Amino acid sequence: MAFDTCSASGCHNFHNNRALYTDFLIKHLREPELLEQRVLPEREFANVLDEIVEYPADRYPVTPLSTAHADAPAEFSADTGIHEDWLETAHARSGVNCSACHTAPGQSAETPAWNSKPGDGVCEQCHSLEVQRFQRGKHGMRLTADLTVMTPAQARLPMQEDASHKELTCTACHSAHRFDVQSAAVDACLGCHADRHSLAFKDSPHFALWEKELAGKAEAGTGVSCASCHMPRVNFDVNEWMSRIMVEHNQNATLSPNSKMIRPACLHCHGLEFTLDALADEVLIENRF
Repeated sequence: MAFDTCSASGCHNFHNNRALYTDFLIKHLREPELLEQRVLPEREFANVLDEIVEYPADRYPVTPLSTAHADAPAEFSADTGIHEDWLETAHARSGVNCSACHTAPGQSAETPAWNSKPGDGVCEQCHSLEVQRFQRGKHGMRLTADLTVMTPAQARLPMQEDASHKELTCTACHSAHRFDVQSAAVDACLGCHADRHSLAFKDSPHFALWEKELAGKAEAGTGVSCASCHMPRVNFDVNEWMSRIMVEHNQNATLSPNSKMIRPACLHCHGLEFTLDALADEVLIENRF
């Protein structure tokens, strides 16, 4: 649909006009192209664990763990690389041990049945909201319908040839044991996506900001990764009495029409008029602005 009709995304998109209704347009009138403060919301999961009723705090008390606490069987403990990866994660800092993912809940701690390759179900024990949202997006929607796992080979956009049969589960982006969110925000995306928009990212001003943040030369939250826009941090209602800032794992929520990105992503850094103009420019989109 072209940007020249009343119902186009640029003006009155009747399916999702949260960023385009009159009062909102007036509120953001005459904003500069770049806002004075440009920073993403801070994720809150680790800070609100005691308020999340569904979190299994009885099994995973929030206590930092060391190598000495690792409870993997002896035959797996010999791989020090795995332990080093685990120690660098929020899991180790939050009391989530090896057995949390590799054994089923409720088993005896003395003789647990060890699962060498646990599925996404173990992630759902703690990250049920993220898994739920993931299964509503393009990457995980086949799981919701009890179909085989999505692979890049099924995509319509160009993908990296060597990733064509990669199964898109939680660990496809969050590699097992390390679960590096920074790597998941860029490297995991570019490991599969090979369209011109994705490949142009590393030549963009957004990537330059991302590199500055990773190098410690800029404030946390000022870098712009692939996930900053396509999996933005949103204020999500966890239940009737609380909400928290979480990463939106449902890419459909911010992809099409692209005006759906305005509120959760673009307006953290840019004025509304500049954002609408940019999202209406196919050439700008292709070369990553």
